[in-house]
Amino acid sequence: MTGPGSTAPRQFAVTTRPYVAVDDATGEPIGLDEVDIRVGWLLDLITAAGAELVARLWHPATFDVLAAGLDPHNRRLPAQGHVAAARLGWNPTYPDGVHVPSRVTRVVTAQVMATLRTLAYRETAIAALSARFDPATGVLAPPTEPGDAVPPGFARGVRRQLAARARRGGGAPAGRLRITDVQEPPRMAAMARLSAADRQLAQITVAERELVLTVKLPTCPTPAGRTQWRRIRLTAAIPAHLHGRDVSDWHLPTLVLDRRGLLLRCAATELVPAGDLDSATVAVGVDWSPTSLGAAAIAAQGADGLSSDYRGWTYDDRGLGIKLARLQAEGQLLNAKAARLTQLAGAAPPEVRAELEAKIAVLDSHRTAVGIKRGKINRELAFDFARQVTDYAAAAGAQVIAVEDLTTLETRGHGRAKNNRAAQSARRQAVAALAHTAAGVGIAVVSVPARGSSAQCPGCDEPLARPGGYHTAWCPRCRVGGNRDHIAGVNLAKRALLGRGKATRRRGQMPAVRAAEHAPVRPSRDKKSPTPRRPRHRRVRRSLPTATRRLGVTPKQHVPAPQASVWDTVQPTPPHGDTGSRDTRTSQASATPVADSMRCT
Repeated sequence: MTGPGSTAPRQFAVTTRPYVAVDDATGEPIGLDEVDIRVGWLLDLITAAGAELVARLWHPATFDVLAAGLDPHNRRLPAQGHVAAARLGWNPTYPDGVHVPSRVTRVVTAQVMATLRTLAYRETAIAALSARFDPATGVLAPPTEPGDAVPPGFARGVRRQLAARARRGGGAPAGRLRITDVQEPPRMAAMARLSAADRQLAQITVAERELVLTVKLPTCPTPAGRTQWRRIRLTAAIPAHLHGRDVSDWHLPTLVLDRRGLLLRCAATELVPAGDLDSATVAVGVDWSPTSLGAAAIAAQGADGLSSDYRGWTYDDRGLGIKLARLQAEGQLLNAKAARLTQLAGAAPPEVRAELEAKIAVLDSHRTAVGIKRGKINRELAFDFARQVTDYAAAAGAQVIAVEDLTTLETRGHGRAKNNRAAQSARRQAVAALAHTAAGVGIAVVSVPARGSSAQCPGCDEPLARPGGYHTAWCPRCRVGGNRDHIAGVNLAKRALLGRGKATRRRGQMPAVRAAEHAPVRPSRDKKSPTPRRPRHRRVRRSLPTATRRLGVTPKQHVPAPQASVWDTVQPTPPHGDTGSRDTRTSQASATPVADSMRCT
């Protein structure tokens, strides 16, 4: 139900760490190091059982069953992974003498089924593309069936896999291949998704500002009976920015271990204002830019049609894009070095091979560290971008935000380095962050077609001229122009307003407009977009006493540093450990009062 005052449930993730652990039966405290060891034993059992089950199911018949979606009795497979695995008889095996509760088996099968169902789409695409692949020329033939069409970027990746397999096979005819012929079974992540279990394995309660998780953990690496599985109560703090929020439900977390110990990845549900896409009159279009993460512009629909002031807003990543490009180049260099040393180690003597393998291990560790750093920056960049776009849309009174359809968006024509850099940007993560953040203020996010958004005029739908180079656009007929990303934002907002009544809605996905309709967008002198905030001069408080100058000494000027990156917006660590979430984070206090106090001392 949509309308004024209506609400809709929204789920968000939150991470926290336990700071107290006690035995549920005796009430005796347990050290957190001991808890980390027991959780590690649980994760080892789950990872080993999951890897064994995936390796046993890694054959084409498994994906045929998943594609059909039916069990041996021709009943539809349920959505719950552990229930579907039980119907199909896909159960993991454990070493002899090891007792594992049935609820842990549910966790294993749920994680395995989620992985296999995710790969089912890739398996179908590989089968369709391999039938059209010519190993002699390495070219894919055009699709003949409507269902064989896949995104171009995905098709290029599969073509590279097929070409590498053809080179290893001496150029033999490939034919119709399956995913099991092209790649190895995936590795199972070391985590425990407790959401697949019930109260017999884990339960969670909320008391004031704390989460209490009661979970059954093994007391030894190879538990032989039920007595070697004991319940432990873990108490963790709820992040401060969630205090006072009307959270309707807390879900069982996912247990992972990192370098700091046990981390709880919880999920919660709250009610937020419902977005009304059908009655939207003002839309914000977000265009992905090769130079910045994105730019936005506004279009409004009134009694006389669509209008826009053609004044956009460009996101400033504060230099993080350059840092990500440097880390990407560093990771590619480490990957090339590791590949070269691996090639040399294959034909080297044993003593030289051992030395090369040690160097490869060091390169792998450095490459992993670079990947972790890139992931952290991309996450913070995505949520900072989402917060600024949401504030921009809320200030303009927009009811919908239009983003480009990433499945049809392909970066090309900018050179190999820039194309690779833009292709690896966190666009999909930014879309998810934008949909989550905008839902908190009742703004809907819709996906619209991307083709021609920056090449066609929003007014007459004719090709735009480039009088000032790539980043400028001008229409001599409508006499409108400016930054090409801002023009693209107007086109995207227009497509969202025109196709809002025909948007398709699928469960678990944002609404999508499939067809791009055209209507002239007239330039308007009325102010549509909000005025961007500008830094103002700091007021000097003359009433404060000044420090007495020392004769013969040049005083040091204490100037507050401006915010250099989105890392400055992260709250300090709470007293009970590492807590955070994918939800809104408030900005840290300004450094100006601190600088003033330094001047006055």
